[in-house]
Amino acid sequence: MCAEYDALPGLGHACGHDVIAASAVGAAAGPAPVADEHGLRVTVFGTLAEEGGGRIHPLERGVFDGVHLAMMRHPGPVDVAEADPFPVAHCAVDHRGRAAHAAAHPEQGRNAADAFTVAQVAIGLLRRQLPSGVRVHGVMTSAGEATNAIPEHTRGRRYARAGTLGEPAELQQRVERCFEAGAHATGCALTIEQESPPYAEFRNEHALLAAYRRNAGALGRMFAEPGDPAARMNRASTDMGNVSQTVPATHPCPGIGSLPAVDHQKEFAAHAAGPAGDRAVLDGATAPALTAADAAADSAQRERLLAGRDTPARG
Repeated sequence: MCAEYDALPGLGHACGHDVIAASAVGAAAGPAPVADEHGLRVTVFGTLAEEGGGRIHPLERGVFDGVHLAMMRHPGPVDVAEADPFPVAHCAVDHRGRAAHAAAHPEQGRNAADAFTVAQVAIGLLRRQLPSGVRVHGVMTSAGEATNAIPEHTRGRRYARAGTLGEPAELQQRVERCFEAGAHATGCALTIEQESPPYAEFRNEHALLAAYRRNAGALGRMFAEPGDPAARMNRASTDMGNVSQTVPATHPCPGIGSLPAVDHQKEFAAHAAGPAGDRAVLDGATAPALTAADAAADSAQRERLLAGRDTPARG
């Protein structure tokens, strides 16, 4: 059972990671009294921040070795069983120019904020030639402090998301050329660093998803219809995709009834901390625990999970 507790600057638990942490502990506590009877070992992995690829490094260091099933849940506005996240590449961008008095000596300056602006315009134009399933977005995190001084240093972060693991890397190269254009246009230096290994697409265990649907349905959970816009939280990128490429995994989204509020809004954080969030914690613990018990009791399913994955992670 994977737990985490990272939050978003300025938004708090607007993605419900408080629900993730509590439900992971509950999902492990549920089957613990009968684990020996069923030949199970249940472990809670307090994995690092999902927003920074916190599960990829432990995965590469063998933390998940010997694990036959990894389970996590991530709240959304409505219930969705199947994860379908975008693979994503992350980068940090740093433009460095030269400060100067903006009125007295502007010709002495090299405006790093202008470099970032040129890059943003180039990315905006690039989007028109990208496939519909691609996402490129990000923020400028710092860009000067004094109005009358030409900014000599800007920082930003950028995500490139696409359908399969290889696509974000190719897309990232095109995005980087946009930042290079800004540097060339303004005479600034450019540094681009990858913030984490790329996140992979999610490899679902469909037999386990069927069991999860049954168990969640028995608790009164109603799943969103295919195509429901409110169900798109299952498309959010996650480093659990990398785990799923090596270890059989599930990653459903229990709903907290937050509409019209959605993830990454302050109103969503309030719902996650309220009665609906409490219900999502309880159900988000119970349904995965029952699903794990079902897998242990089904000899064919158990044998398949014990056999593990015969292909390496694609991350």
